[in-house]
Amino acid sequence: MARKFLYLIAILVMLALAAAFAYRYFGAEILRRTMVPRVGFESQPETQSSAYADPAMWIARPDKPGNPALWTPDGYEPAGDPPAAVFFIHPTSYLKRTHWNAPLDDKEANSRAALFLRGQASAFNAIGAIWAPRYRQATFGAFLTDEAAANQALDLAYGDVDSAFDQFLREIGPDRPIILAGHSQGALHLSRLLKERIAGTPLADRIVAAYVVGWPVSETADLPAMGLPACQTADQAGCILSWQSFAEPADPSLIFDTFDATRGFTGQPRKDTPVVCTNPLTGGADETASADANLGTLYPSADMKSARIIAGRVPARCTGRGILKIGAPPEVGPYVLPGNNYHVFDYSLFWANVRKDAARRFKAFEAGHH
Repeated sequence: MARKFLYLIAILVMLALAAAFAYRYFGAEILRRTMVPRVGFESQPETQSSAYADPAMWIARPDKPGNPALWTPDGYEPAGDPPAAVFFIHPTSYLKRTHWNAPLDDKEANSRAALFLRGQASAFNAIGAIWAPRYRQATFGAFLTDEAAANQALDLAYGDVDSAFDQFLREIGPDRPIILAGHSQGALHLSRLLKERIAGTPLADRIVAAYVVGWPVSETADLPAMGLPACQTADQAGCILSWQSFAEPADPSLIFDTFDATRGFTGQPRKDTPVVCTNPLTGGADETASADANLGTLYPSADMKSARIIAGRVPARCTGRGILKIGAPPEVGPYVLPGNNYHVFDYSLFWANVRKDAARRFKAFEAGHH
């Protein structure tokens, strides 16, 4: 019996090693096979901006009870009367294959989105009142395929974001400074929002900064059409920040394989173009910083219901085509994507620095406007 048990353990170990090997070398293909929907795209009516007058259409807004964006770790507090307004577009929280777009009432997706707001949007609550809309986001698998349905799903999702932004502008009034922020799918929609709603309009003068995090922005094929320059220094306002976090050894092919097959907002190919990389530890472009510059990383509890903040653990440097490398893989949670992609943790790795960055850029914005 003991020998049989040892054989069983040996077999299980071999299977675990084989699974780890397959994920390491074939992770992208595994994701595509398991996450891309095998159903047709479902056309749906547009969401009118007036729908976002209903507080239920927002995951976070200043008057919403239980606002997840007001969460802070010990030692930090949200501002009671913040001077700016933040429009935050949450990342993909819908993972199912049954639809190309998330139903607005999907409890699992909404719960996961609220969790993302606690770890991401909360970084801005010392300087801004945060508005984060529900929207019919494209499912995760839409980013793993070039099927026409994927683009249709993204267009539907962006339509909701655009409508929510109209209501956001009505709610905050005509003069209040604006911080735009998003992550992953949210950053993709934010990029388009900058191009279609901000570039060349009076709104551009109200933008403190735009945090387009977790989605590549081509310096040559996208940025010229987005209406704001890339941030070059820590005390610059009216500019765009962007980064994508990878531990070493880094393999960003899962992102660039799809990105490189497309054309940017200028109509030029994105293939092999450099992408914007802001070092969140310094606030500058294409810079290197040791872990000593990290003011605090969020380390979540096992049940993801709380987190503590620890400084000095994670370094960052912009390298290569514009990837942000963070050194050896940090133990911040189990949701690391293939290629040592710390995409899920783009904000939480640098939470305290992002908080300081937003306050510093708002101060620069005020100085420039006074």
